[in-house]
Amino acid sequence: MQQSNQMQEKANTFDKVGLIRHEVDKAFVALKEFRQKFPFVENLREIDLLNPDRLFRINPDYIGEFFQGLEDIFKPLGYPTFGNSNIYRNARLQINDFKLLLRTTVDDRKTLAQKVDAKWEKIGGINENKALSMEIIYSFNYENKTALPIFSIPHLRHFTNRTSNNLNEPTKYVSIGQEYEHYTAELLKNKNNTPTTRGWDNLYFTRFLYKTYPPPDDKQTQIGPDNTGEEKKLTNQVTDEQLDMQGFVKLLCELQRQHKITGEEFRENRTTWMQLKPNDREVLVIRLKQRLNSETTTDNKPKSQLITKRRL
Repeated sequence: MQQSNQMQEKANTFDKVGLIRHEVDKAFVALKEFRQKFPFVENLREIDLLNPDRLFRINPDYIGEFFQGLEDIFKPLGYPTFGNSNIYRNARLQINDFKLLLRTTVDDRKTLAQKVDAKWEKIGGINENKALSMEIIYSFNYENKTALPIFSIPHLRHFTNRTSNNLNEPTKYVSIGQEYEHYTAELLKNKNNTPTTRGWDNLYFTRFLYKTYPPPDDKQTQIGPDNTGEEKKLTNQVTDEQLDMQGFVKLLCELQRQHKITGEEFRENRTTWMQLKPNDREVLVIRLKQRLNSETTTDNKPKSQLITKRRL
């Protein structure tokens, strides 16, 4: 039996009770509420007016309504959440870079590939969790019906293979975005060539794919492979390094709050920390804690630095 005919048969018997349809409808309610709060597609000026607290609040730390809104959409459907809040914090700290990415996301002149290939790596942590950028892209483009809420190239490839009659030879792609766009288009073509699935919205179709053709792995995977050639998996487990990074970023935030480092120094220290070995990281932390505990003058320079200059 051809793959397309098999998909038609499976679609005819899918979700007879309507439980999944109910879940998807609830997700669309959350998605529309999210878009009402953040009407970036309808009014670009809303991006310029985006308050950093809507991304992440500090003192005390908790997730802002932008990222909380995304979790409210996707978490009930079984998508993984991002346990490392540093990504949200970094979006706040680099809000100008984040606003530029949002502008690219809502630009209907940009292709899906261009949106995926945008400089998301500028926001620390997003490059390791590309599924988050794909959630943002889907949420602001779902009505175009050209995007699928499938945030993994291996999953897109798997679903395409399971629903296509004629499989093409593997192709080398210039970028992750181009590969992502290609498999999305192929999968949507299969959807629209099948009578039953043709009228389904893309989110409901995606739930059908995950329920009917579950991928070999049981967790959402990232879009691209790491430098070892193996697919990384997104989990909710927080590693020791992530905890250390979180503590380091809190230290930088306190230094910046007390005007003992600038925004540029904040970014430089964070980048330096990520490049250092564990022992060298401890040295950097000790040095910054000394700076935090030092007394300051009216021009916000540590007294210890001024004393050193006078002695020289």
